[in-house]
Amino acid sequence: MIWHEMDGISFALKEKHDFRWLKKFGKVFTVFDDQASGNLCFGVTSTGGKRFIKYAGAQPIRYSGEPDAAVERLKRAKLNYEFLKHPSLIRLIHHEEVNHGYVLQFDWTDGKNMRHLNIDHLSFQERLNILDTIFTFHTYVEKKNFVSVGFYDGSLIYNKDAGKVKVCDIDHYKKAPFTNETVRTLGSRHFMAPEEFQTGEVLDERTNVYRMGAAAFLFLGKDPNLAESPIHKVAKRATSTQKEHRFQTVKAFHEVWNKALEVTMEVWGY
Repeated sequence: MIWHEMDGISFALKEKHDFRWLKKFGKVFTVFDDQASGNLCFGVTSTGGKRFIKYAGAQPIRYSGEPDAAVERLKRAKLNYEFLKHPSLIRLIHHEEVNHGYVLQFDWTDGKNMRHLNIDHLSFQERLNILDTIFTFHTYVEKKNFVSVGFYDGSLIYNKDAGKVKVCDIDHYKKAPFTNETVRTLGSRHFMAPEEFQTGEVLDERTNVYRMGAAAFLFLGKDPNLAESPIHKVAKRATSTQKEHRFQTVKAFHEVWNKALEVTMEVWGY
């Protein structure tokens, strides 16, 4: 383990690495080094404001692969951020090769990663608003013919003061239909459809639908008052283990969800 320091911020890597290139992007105020993806991320302050830097080319402690492989993945990920531009997605503003690595630069988003938030502390309406943003964005993703590989609660940043959520990680999204060529795709097990654990299975719109249902259960599933409510039944159908029993598209799921939500709010008294 080799410790590095940038602008008074310390972080550890497996090997010594040259970060002099980072100076031109601004002053480092935070580092996100606890990642298994091979990426190392920085928050920097420059004359243009705060920026988020995602870098591949070093050897983070939790990364077991080669730096060159991480670089190639980040280059492919850049295309996702360009092709799926959306108000609910963090904005890519610059990319370039540096030394033997690769950098993506984004606008900074204030807030906290949803994976580190206690969802139980959010109001019912806050959780509904977050879900609506997730569903709306993935309706757009579906329209662009992508599968949301790797999406989970850690892909979201929530600004409680503003009541806004942003999608911050679409690195592994794939053009649909996408054939799973591994034992399992990347991502959190809670959000993964059964076909993502089977080599040779096709991931498509209905895989996205499963993920939307999984998100609904994550944000609302602990509320006993919603058991067997219309939205509970919609989420349950979306997460069917049989693809043919799910909604065919995220768009169709979202439309039925909104109708079910109206009934739930009226009859269940929310």
